[in-house]
Amino acid sequence: MSLSFLWSRALLTDRRILWLLFVSNLIGTVYGYIWYGDQLANVWRTQPAWQIVFVPDSPTGSLFFTLALLGLLFPPASRFMRGVVRLIEALAVVTSVKYGVWAISIIVWDAALGYPIEPLSWMLIASHGVMAVEALLYVRFFGLGALWLIPAALWTFANDTVDYTYGIFPYLSPEHLARLDQVRNFTVALTAVSVLAGWAAITLAGRRWRSKHPSGRRSG
Repeated sequence: MSLSFLWSRALLTDRRILWLLFVSNLIGTVYGYIWYGDQLANVWRTQPAWQIVFVPDSPTGSLFFTLALLGLLFPPASRFMRGVVRLIEALAVVTSVKYGVWAISIIVWDAALGYPIEPLSWMLIASHGVMAVEALLYVRFFGLGALWLIPAALWTFANDTVDYTYGIFPYLSPEHLARLDQVRNFTVALTAVSVLAGWAAITLAGRRWRSKHPSGRRSG
């Protein structure tokens, strides 16, 4: 078996692999929302109710990717539902890359500030790394075009704005709270980088598809 088979269409779109990823991402999503349980409860008690949707960052990104996998397993028939799936795919790509890289960066940044990387932190590094990688890996199997990244970018920038305007960003160490402006600027910049990464992945996927189907037109 060649190494290239590990990221081939034949393997990655095999329904058994898709179901395995769907279940594992669903479990990770549920765990992520449980992880945010205390902050969700606190925001619900003390902040306007509409802000609650912006509290859990990584699990929402994982949820988008889980739903995108469901779209691969059961491709929608209607044009409207195809549009819904394309939006979910775009949100999955941008938010999974953004929050996957963000969590790893904050953990490593904390380590540079003197916090040891505990076993749980290594688990978070691994799981969030998978978030970012799998999103970029599956872009070529999604049907979205680059324009779908616009609403995904607007959503993610809005999330950043709400987080750092109303103080509902993920819990941070005291050292990072003392550097909150730096964390905010990094977070917003990472959103822009994630959108660009999604655009690059979509563009590359489109070029590869056209090179294999020079006379065809990609659907979706």
